[in-house]
Amino acid sequence: MPSEPRLPPLPIEKWDDDARELLRGKVGMADRYLSGAPDAPPLPNILGVLGHHPELAAAWLGYNGLLLERGAMDPRARELLILRVAWRTGCRYEWEQHVRIALRHGFSPEEVAAVRHGPDAALWPREESLLLRAADELLAGHRVGEDTWRELAAHRSAAELLELLFVAGSYLCLALVANSADLRPDPAAEPLPAGLEFDGG
Repeated sequence: MPSEPRLPPLPIEKWDDDARELLRGKVGMADRYLSGAPDAPPLPNILGVLGHHPELAAAWLGYNGLLLERGAMDPRARELLILRVAWRTGCRYEWEQHVRIALRHGFSPEEVAAVRHGPDAALWPREESLLLRAADELLAGHRVGEDTWRELAAHRSAAELLELLFVAGSYLCLALVANSADLRPDPAAEPLPAGLEFDGG
C-alpha cells in the first residue's frame, strides 16, 4: 500500500456550509460528524472521501441510510452480508467498520471470525448460511444461484430479497471506492477484539 492514500479524506474544516447541509439528515449516525463544532467526533475517513463530491455523497448517504436504518431485512442479516462482501473484496476499511457494528448487533466474536470461512462453517444455521452463499454467488457470478434463491424465497419476502441484492451491491460498490482510494482505518476507531482484525481477505 502506498505511504499516502490516493484520495485523501477532506477534513471537515475544509467543507463549506452548503456541503455539510447537503449531507445532513441522510444517515442519523453521520449527522453528529458534520456539525463542525469543536466537540464533534472525528470525521470517519469514508465521509471525508465522499466530501470531495457533496452531491454524490448526499445521494449515496440517502440511499445507504435506508439500508442501514429503515431496511426490510433485520440488522443481523444485513451485517452478515456486508461482512462477507468486505472479506471477499479484501476491503479492510469496510471489514473493520462492520465488525464493530456486527458486535453491537449481537454477533459473537466466533461468528464474526466464521464469516471468513463462508457458508460452510459449522456454526451457521441454514438461513444464515444461505445469506453467505448468496453473497458469494453474487460476487463470483453476479447472480444468486437457482437453489440458493429458491431456499431464500421460501422464507423471505419480496422486499427482503430485493434488499439483499442491493445490500450486497451497495457494499461491493463501497469496497471498490475504499480499496481504490486506499482508504485507511479511522485513527480514532476503537480497537477490534483480538483475532477479528483484517488479515487479508
